[in-house]
This record gives sequence, structure tokens and C-alpha cells, in this order.
Amino acid sequence: MELTLKILVSQHHPEEGAGTFGRYLEGRGAELDTVHTYLGHKFPASIQGYAAMVSMGGPMNVYEEEEHPWLADEGRLLAEAARAGLPVLGICLGAQLLAKVLGAAVTRSPQEEIGWYEVKQTRQAADNPLWRGVEPVIPVVQWHGDMFQVPEGGELMASGWPCPNQAFAWRKAHGLQFHLEVTPDTIRDWFPEPQRQRDILGRWEKLGIRMDAAARRIYDNFWHLMED
Repeated sequence: MELTLKILVSQHHPEEGAGTFGRYLEGRGAELDTVHTYLGHKFPASIQGYAAMVSMGGPMNVYEEEEHPWLADEGRLLAEAARAGLPVLGICLGAQLLAKVLGAAVTRSPQEEIGWYEVKQTRQAADNPLWRGVEPVIPVVQWHGDMFQVPEGGELMASGWPCPNQAFAWRKAHGLQFHLEVTPDTIRDWFPEPQRQRDILGRWEKLGIRMDAAARRIYDNFWHLMED
């Protein structure tokens, strides 16, 4: 009998769930064990028994451990999973926390990014299994003010402007500063102000199709990393 892949997911805010990525994983038959930190859920003592770990975004910063003590617990598990060679995906805050626990600095971005932006793959991404088949330049949704540096031993996978560091890889662990998992409903939740919401959703028909195609390819590639 085929074993069900169990994935640890950390969600830090009620409006920043796994979105299309979570639905993809469940559609492939994976079991998601979601730790809702904003509800006071606790992390497991070990990553043992999990096939992968996914860390989502959130409005807090990685250096706010006194206010959010779960950051230390989550960081410990991210480091454990990455160093054990498990597939790990950090998104926005999750990417910054992953970089931090692997020894890299997290600093202010040259400029806050909110809304639609483009990110471009680096030369190194061409040989990386997570980025296989993804078009070289993709539109993404952003909402962040901080930026990770690339951990020692890792490589920059995507860059952008005004924030240069957009994605990194470290063994099978990957950090994405941007959001691919969002949907129009997510945008309505994140941007309740009518004009901003109309501006972003007005570009969805053109840009959202390309973003979703890139997301699906990355999701497929992440699944293959779990099967390797």
C-alpha cells in the first residue's frame, strides 16, 4: 500500500494560508499538518515522520522572537528539515526565517514591495530542480519590507527590482520572497481598500494566468523533490 506523504505547514496569520499550494498538495494525496501559530498551536518536537516542511508568510519579522516566541521553535524545525535534506519551502516570512536559521542575515529591503512585480531567474536556476520548466521571468504578488541574504552554501535563484534577492536554494530547501499561492479571494482579503483592490484584480486576468502556470510548475517540481 502506498504511504501518504505527511507535510508540516506553518501558518502565521489567518489570511496567509497555503492557498493554491495547499490545495495542490492535498489533491496529490498529501496530508497537511498545519500549525496555526496565531491560535497558539505548538510545533512538534521533531521533523521526524514528515516528508517536507512549508513555512508561510506573515506580518511579523524574523527578529521579533520576544513578541512571537514560536519563531524560535519554527526556526529549529526549519533548520532540522533543511539539514536532513528534506524538501522545504519558505514563502515571504518563511523564506526569511529559513535564511536566518541557515546563518544568513535578514535586513530591510531597499524598498517595500506591495502588489504586482516581476522576478527573473538567475543563471544558477537553470540547473535547479525546483525551477525546471518555469519561464525565465514571472509576475508575482508581493507584500514585504524585509529581505533575506543568501545563506552560505546556497545560491540565488531569482532576482528583481527594487528588491534584488527574490529566491534562494540551499540543498533541497528553497525560499521565495514572493507569493505564488494567492488567489483573487486572497487579494480581496489583503487589500480591502477599493481602489487598490481594483488595481490588483484588474491585472489578474493577464498576469494571474502566467503566475498560476509558474506556480503549478514549481508545485510539481516540489512534489518530485519529495519523491526523490
